[in-house]
Amino acid sequence: MEQAEAHNGSGAGDASTAGAAGARAPATPEGMALAYGSLVVMALLPIFFGALRSVSCAKGKNASDMPETITSRDAARFPIVASCTLLGLYLFFKIFSQEYINLLLSMYFFVLGILALSHTISPVMNKFFPVNFPNKQYQLLFTQGSGESKEEIVNYEFDTKDLVCLAMSSVVGVWYLLRKHWIANNLFGLAFSLNGVELLHLNNVSTGCILLGGLFVYDVFWVFGTNVMVTVAKSFEAPIKLVFPQDLLERGLEADNFAMLGLGDIVIPGIFIALLLRFDISLKKNTHTYFYTSFVAYIFGLGITIFIMHIFKHAQPALLYLVPACIGFPLLVALVKGEVAEMFSYESSAEILPHTPRLTHFPSVSGSPSSLADSMQQTLSCSHRRRQQNPSAM
Repeated sequence: MEQAEAHNGSGAGDASTAGAAGARAPATPEGMALAYGSLVVMALLPIFFGALRSVSCAKGKNASDMPETITSRDAARFPIVASCTLLGLYLFFKIFSQEYINLLLSMYFFVLGILALSHTISPVMNKFFPVNFPNKQYQLLFTQGSGESKEEIVNYEFDTKDLVCLAMSSVVGVWYLLRKHWIANNLFGLAFSLNGVELLHLNNVSTGCILLGGLFVYDVFWVFGTNVMVTVAKSFEAPIKLVFPQDLLERGLEADNFAMLGLGDIVIPGIFIALLLRFDISLKKNTHTYFYTSFVAYIFGLGITIFIMHIFKHAQPALLYLVPACIGFPLLVALVKGEVAEMFSYESSAEILPHTPRLTHFPSVSGSPSSLADSMQQTLSCSHRRRQQNPSAM
């Protein structure tokens, strides 16, 4: 994953080129504390609110708004697909011009970022529209073939409020496309993360353990075993990471000595934490013990990652510390409360609807940028499409 270890702003992990890094003054302790603290807060926001929105998403009545469910088979394939994608990107950057690749990817993430941000702010913005707001309904329909062989390619229903949110998000998109400013990058990154936590659902705790365990090995191998992940992270210009300048106090908004955290280190633990929140609700005890335990565990694991990275001045795979914390803490609580059996027998998809869609196009939000884009494109299209109900199901 393109995490804090890829570009940490201290030593070889600086976000700028090697030459510029040599001329730059080292970050002050205050600047580093502000940067790392801000990254932690920004990582917690999409996990917390994405988990809450995953509950309402799971209880939705409209089949087109249902989340994508990750099964144990998907989880087992996750690290393999992520590794192939990461290696493919590495070869692309070695063979082709980095400038043209990033230009193409910038346009791709420009579109995805606008959709993600629009979906993120829509529930909040709807509260600010006046009651008499002239809200009209629209439909975008593309079909293929004719007669009985006609097939819907796109069936997208939206209203005037959606267009307003889309216009506001487009302003941020243009800002990012023209300036690549770190604030615009973070707005898109937060939107991607929140959508991922909200719309990607693990079907049970066992699947979550398989997923996190597999990506634990993936992360350690590609960070410690090769230079592939760090090379891709340095070459790839896209909002697939959260950044915060360590020289903000000295240079203001034009600062460029960044500490960074990859979205995979937010989304992957985040969907497991969201699963535990839904498990808490299924117990019907009016407590969120496992959710808060895993949430604190994530803070602990991320803090350890930053501490180790700062001490050793070396790239660190964040999942090396996040996975044991996020799995171990809730499991220890379940052992103390005698609820291990209930935890591992809980099926998230069973509490949603029997027609919950299965994850058929396998995404990898774990850190390979291309696969993150595929994941967000799929989940966003799932949340925005409004398919007509099948008459036989009525």
